[in-house]
Order: sequence, then structure tokens, then C-alpha cells
Amino acid sequence: MTEQKPVSETAAAKVTLPDAQTVTSVKHWADNLFSFRVTRPQSLRFRSGEFVMIGLLGDNGKPLLRAYSIASPAWDEELEFYSIKVPDGPLTSKLQHIQPGEQIILRPKPVGTLVHDALLPGKRVWFLATGTGIAPFASLMREPETYEKYDEVIMMHTCRTVAELEYGRQLVESLKDDPLIGELVGDKLKYYPTTTREEFHHKGRITDNLTSGKVFADLGLAPMDPATDRAMVCGSLAFNKDVMAVLEGFGLREGANSEPREFVVEKAFVGDGV
Repeated sequence: MTEQKPVSETAAAKVTLPDAQTVTSVKHWADNLFSFRVTRPQSLRFRSGEFVMIGLLGDNGKPLLRAYSIASPAWDEELEFYSIKVPDGPLTSKLQHIQPGEQIILRPKPVGTLVHDALLPGKRVWFLATGTGIAPFASLMREPETYEKYDEVIMMHTCRTVAELEYGRQLVESLKDDPLIGELVGDKLKYYPTTTREEFHHKGRITDNLTSGKVFADLGLAPMDPATDRAMVCGSLAFNKDVMAVLEGFGLREGANSEPREFVVEKAFVGDGV
């Protein structure tokens, strides 16, 4: 992977776009994945797990915007985003080439369903993601409230290859030594990465590992119980639909900000055609 270093104050001072924020660093994790950090508007307040609209000016001079989950926690002084690269995607074909000092458009109106307020109180929470769907959980895994609310936090993340898991792996490994939340995390966080197209110590889709009971056996956990278990889901539309069916099979019900229940699903996911 490659990383571009933070930009100097002089380069960051230029403002040329509406709702502009300056890119401070970029890291390429794989041929098809990258993350980047940008300045945070002073007025922006959000709940960990929410998303905002970000983008660039299109060839016609009009803003080209897409929903992106904020991967950084609510307390971070900058904003982090994690993105797929699509060669012919209207936005990411351009966004993947951004450099520190350049600017993106950010509409500071955060929304989303992957927030603690949308779940009923419970003892164990499951974060279920494929690909860049891990972004909102990158925020929530760094949110102190997550560990104050739950005795156990299980991060299940599935990608095609081992390389595509690297962003999540490094983030999870860094948490126990984090000076702010390391003590809160302790042994509460359990990480269960799997691949679908490459050999790895854990393989298979999240739905299969849940329905077969393999993840419970591997982690030494009891099966899901609607009385104690809560879940958040973020992936493609097909993935979301399949996981919802599995969770409902365990007796969990879908909730929302206005009606908290046992699980929530993020439907504004950045997919492969971006």
C-alpha cells in the first residue's frame, strides 16, 4: 500500500469549490481500495455510523455527489472515508486520484440508520459488513459509546481477497493500544474476517457462517438471541437482503431512528458502479 503524507498549511489554504474541504492524507490499500482524510467543518456534528454526501465537480461543472459513510468517529478532528475504485465510475474514477492539498465537496448534513439510537438496549452487538461497507463500523469501533453500551462487539467483515481485508485488520489491531479508547475496548471486541475467493483461516459468506453456526463455534459464542443481541448491516443491496433474512430467522426485527428494534440496515451504500 502507499500513503501520501499530510499536506502543508500553505497548500491547504486554497478554497475553490462550494462546501470545500481539503484532503490531508490518502492511503491506497489495494488496487481497488483507498482511504482518505479531509478537514472537518467546525460546524459539523454527527453520530458515529452516519454518512454525508461528498464528491467532486463533474466535467459539466456541476457537483457529482454520492453518499459516503464517515469512517472516523464523532470525536475525531478530521473526517475519514474509505472507498472502492471503479475505473469507469462517474465519481471514483476521479476521486481515486486525489492528492493531499486538493479539495472535495462535502455537504455537512449527516444522516443514517447505523447509530446506537436506532437499536434497543442489548448485551452483544454484531457489525456485519462486506467490502467498503466496513466504513461506518470503522467509526463505531472507535466510538467509546459502543463499549459502554455492550459487553461484546463482534465485527464480521467479508471480502473477496485477503488484501481487501487489510484496512479493517489494521484498524482493529490498533484499537487495544489506542490511548483514548484502548481500555474501553479491552477484550470486548471480537474480529471475524473472512474471504470468498482466496484461501484464509476463515472463509465463506457472513450469511453462511451465521446460519451454519460456524462463527459461534469459532468464537465460542452462544447463538443469536433477540433478547440480548443487536446487529448493524452494511453492504450491497443483495447482501443486506440476505443478512436481513438470516437475522429475522434468529428472531431479530429491523428498526430505525424513529422505531428502535434489534437490527438496522444502511441502505445508502456506495456500490460498485460509483
